[in-house]
Amino acid sequence: MEKYKIAVAMSGGVDSSVTATLLKEQGHEVMGITLVLTNESRPIMTPDGEKTSAVDDARRVCDILGIEHKAVDLREKFTADVIKPFVQQYSKGLTPNPCVLCNRQIKFGEFRRIAADFGCSHMATGHYARIIRDDSGHHRLIKAVDVKKDQSYMLYQLSQEALDTIHLPLGDYSKPQVREMAEKFGLPVAQKKESQEICFIPDDDYHAFIRAHCPACLKPGEIVHEDGQVLGRHEGVPLYTIGQRKGLGIAYSEPLFVKALDIERRRVVVGGAGSVFSLELTAEGVNWTSSVSPTGPLKVTAKIRYGHAGSPATVTILPDNRVNVVFDEPVRAVTPGQSVVFYDGDTVLGGGIIR
Repeated sequence: MEKYKIAVAMSGGVDSSVTATLLKEQGHEVMGITLVLTNESRPIMTPDGEKTSAVDDARRVCDILGIEHKAVDLREKFTADVIKPFVQQYSKGLTPNPCVLCNRQIKFGEFRRIAADFGCSHMATGHYARIIRDDSGHHRLIKAVDVKKDQSYMLYQLSQEALDTIHLPLGDYSKPQVREMAEKFGLPVAQKKESQEICFIPDDDYHAFIRAHCPACLKPGEIVHEDGQVLGRHEGVPLYTIGQRKGLGIAYSEPLFVKALDIERRRVVVGGAGSVFSLELTAEGVNWTSSVSPTGPLKVTAKIRYGHAGSPATVTILPDNRVNVVFDEPVRAVTPGQSVVFYDGDTVLGGGIIR
């Protein structure tokens, strides 16, 4: 196997630490790079009550492995390229996925440039997904072995050029196996708690974050039934999302769900359970991992959010890098701002932003 100098994006967690260890064991020249974005630089309490940080944990692992470690401050760029667009999209009544944007702009964009500056020809992350390279030089992005941890949905914007220099060694393992390897390797982060939150939103409190960063976009308005009946008031359309049931603060004879967000009229439109199902959607900013757009209708399995199992659909190519997606059966809570990702079996074909 050909050996490379590989930069590993090290967050101080178990996944990136095992990634670095596996690549070193394979004989590659490995260095760890920690991107200081926002929360990564804040102190973390260990189970023993000691204070640490992502940078400290990553450096400690690199010391154990005997590899070089660098910390790079990207807080300004992360704010400009991820946090501000996130807030702006919410202010427009969209529900963005910041991890998709971060992967494109930061982890597989800026990080690749930083890695090259340090003399690394390749990079690696702890994402749970796989890249298959065939003899013709084509690269396929496919789901991880551990379907519960699979993160291929988040990586649909990668190009063939990027896939050529990226390593994702955890795609062949389950999370329990990764923790077992961390224990075997003697890594101090083996049992470190896994974060389930968006890194820049404290306590996963979206409402508090929007109130703090975009108070001007929170304008009171009406909660309206799809039949036109006014049922109540709200404090701001961006505080709601399509398919939401809890927290509406209204009484009705049947359960109600958010059907649509009307920023211009300051209205949150609600309806019964059946009202949040859709048969089709349009997506823009589409990327095809093969780097070649299909010429005709394409049968796929389409995922409309990270936790969605996927539904059979037909994709039709539209002008201006857009597609129309028609599902075989209606799907619940198609949400503008989220990504729709297309699969052929386990292979990621591409995806775009729902509009």
